[in-house]
Amino acid sequence: MTVVALIVAVVGCIFILFIGARFLMAPRVAMAGFGVPQDSVRALTSIKGVRDITSGVVPLVVLTAAGHHAFGWALVAAALTPIGDAVIVITNGGTLRHAVSVHAVTALVLVIAGLVLALA
Repeated sequence: MTVVALIVAVVGCIFILFIGARFLMAPRVAMAGFGVPQDSVRALTSIKGVRDITSGVVPLVVLTAAGHHAFGWALVAAALTPIGDAVIVITNGGTLRHAVSVHAVTALVLVIAGLVLALA
C-alpha cells in the first residue's frame, strides 16, 4: 500500500510540475484549463495567494514531521519560487531594484537558512 501511495504521490508531483510549466508557456490555455476566464486578474491574484500560503505551510509540515535537516532542504527547494518571481518582475516591466531587493533577497535568505539547517 505504501508503494502505491508513493507512486501516486510522485505522479501527482510530476503532474503539478507540468501544470506549472503550462502556466508559464501557454498561460491562456492554462487559465482555461484552470476553469477561469483568460484575462481574470482576480483569479491570478487568488492563485498567487493560495500558492504563497501553501509555500509557507508545506515547509512547516516538513519541519514538524521530519525535523530541521529535511526542513532545510525544503527551504532550499522553496527558493525556486522567489527566484522565479524575480525573473517575472524583470521580464514584465518591473524594476531590477525591486526584483533584487524583494525576491532575490528572499531567495538568498531561504538558501542560506536552508543550508545551515540541512547541513547542521
